[in-house]
Amino acid sequence: MSENQLEKRPLAPIKDKGQYLIAFGIVASMLLVANIPIFVVFFFGVFVYLLLRMFASSPRNDTRDIFEFYLAANEILRDDGRRWFGFEINETILRGEELVHRMTSAPPLLRYALGALYHKAGDYKLAVRHLSHVLENEKGDESAVAFPTPELRNYVKVLRKIEREPADAPLTSNAVRSLERSRKLRGPALLEESRTRFAHTEPARLPEPASSMEIQRESASEPDFSTGRPSITEDIAEVQVLHEETHKPDEKAGRGWRKQKNGTDISDRVFVDRKPISEVLHDIYDKNVQ
Repeated sequence: MSENQLEKRPLAPIKDKGQYLIAFGIVASMLLVANIPIFVVFFFGVFVYLLLRMFASSPRNDTRDIFEFYLAANEILRDDGRRWFGFEINETILRGEELVHRMTSAPPLLRYALGALYHKAGDYKLAVRHLSHVLENEKGDESAVAFPTPELRNYVKVLRKIEREPADAPLTSNAVRSLERSRKLRGPALLEESRTRFAHTEPARLPEPASSMEIQRESASEPDFSTGRPSITEDIAEVQVLHEETHKPDEKAGRGWRKQKNGTDISDRVFVDRKPISEVLHDIYDKNVQ
């Protein structure tokens, strides 16, 4: 078969539903054979049906998350003079990455918005990866998707409804049109700019470790203050010794002038004729008054 020819795809939903019905029939038969009441089997069937509905509604949740991501990405990428914090851009990028990894085939507009956000955040490597997948890869175009997944089919259904009736969701419609316009007009320029900046971005170089010879040379050139200069305790001890030696009286001289024949101390006689401090201050005060 040629690659350009379309391969006929089996009806997967009917096949899956048939498997579920067969499995439920087998389980119900076993419960009836085991004498389980019929109302228990009925409630069991209702419970299984609710579980299937819950898992079947996951593509709708993905579709809602995609359009909410479009709204957030369009606000950040729009040139309206607003300044965005880095964590706001990073949180929006994480939402887009979760959607890309969750979906089997993500919409090309989702990948373009994610690449433009990476360009705004300064991560040019990931910007090149997402933008090149949309703008240069043949599989990144909408026309290349011939066999959609259920989640992609549901997304396209909601997208066409928004395009036909923009008044029902004006903000979402404006966000989708703005992203499509940016993809058409600015997409190639963003990709080229991301590649140029990524090529000129050099990885940060770590400082080279110094060799052992340089470390030894630096340690030898540094003065050693631990042995060259005495400590402050040694200085204090030396000063105390000098003070004691200076003020120590001479024993031989003391024998000649301290004691007289009567045994009185000469040092006591030296201060006999001195006035007390109160009289000295009183005399100074009288002189100043006169």
